[in-house]
Formats: sequence, C-alpha cells, structure tokens
Amino acid sequence: MYKIAVLGDRDSVMGFKALGLDTFFVDNAEEARHALHKAAHEEYAIVYITEQMAQMISADIARYKTETTPAVILIPGKTGSLGIGAQALQSAIERAVGADIG
Repeated sequence: MYKIAVLGDRDSVMGFKALGLDTFFVDNAEEARHALHKAAHEEYAIVYITEQMAQMISADIARYKTETTPAVILIPGKTGSLGIGAQALQSAIERAVGADIG
C-alpha cells in the first residue's frame, strides 16, 4: 500500500502528522535530500515538500519528475508561498493542454 509523506521544517509540517501523514522534519538541504530519496524508495506515492526546502534541492526533485512515483508536490511553508508550486502547476497544465490557459 502506498503512503504519503510531508517534508519540511517542523512548524510547517507538524499539522500534517495529525492527519495521519508521515512527516519528515528537515532543516537543511542534506536532510531534505536524504528524506526525499528515502521516501522514493519506501513506496511513498506522494511527497509534499515545502517550497523553501524544494528550492534547496531542485535538482533532486527534478530527478523524480518523469517517474511514476513519487509525485512530488510543492506546498507553502510557514513563511508563506514563494510561488514556486503555482509556477510548477502552471507549467504542468501548459504541457498537458499544449497552451497557456491562464
């Protein structure tokens, strides 16, 4: 059975633990990189990662872009959105539709 993980600083991801999701508290790029690869190898279908952490490990996230699992989805952290997640969603829609619909 596939699982869902959430990666980010403690304050940003603690609430997801109450929802029953597996949380990985990471404070730097090396910890985030390790947690992402661990989640990918342990049958996590979805990995939510805060935009702040994603910004630090963008090359590692790109590695999973063409893989079936895990789907890496960027979420705002405790300091708010950086717009990276929305930008990635817009790009995915453009690729799927073939045009900018926004």
